[in-house]
Amino acid sequence: MPGMVYKVCSLADWEEAKSKGIFNGSPDDLRDGFIHLSTPGQLAGTLHKHFSGPDGRALPGLVVVAFEADALAPALKWEPARDGALFPHLYAPLDTRLADSEMPLDVDAHGRHVIAGGLAGC
Repeated sequence: MPGMVYKVCSLADWEEAKSKGIFNGSPDDLRDGFIHLSTPGQLAGTLHKHFSGPDGRALPGLVVVAFEADALAPALKWEPARDGALFPHLYAPLDTRLADSEMPLDVDAHGRHVIAGGLAGC
């Protein structure tokens, strides 16, 4: 499945990963044994489900990092997840040099995530 895939993480974690050249994953990624990624169509659901507080308001301080799916092969696997949809899962550390773009996430007055500048590949 070609196209762009996205990793959401804290800006602090991404900056640290860039300084090392490698992102080994979030605590959830490490627990599950792969790095969770999303397609453009899955990103809003991922943000709502995994990056919102108990009140449903968006968590601050996040970044969306875009990668060309083909650049992550062969460690990128498409597997059923939420509602049976195929999600991209990376079974390797993420080389930060492969990032196509980084987009900070803002939070609007209604507590929703807003991607500054839109998504690459959409």
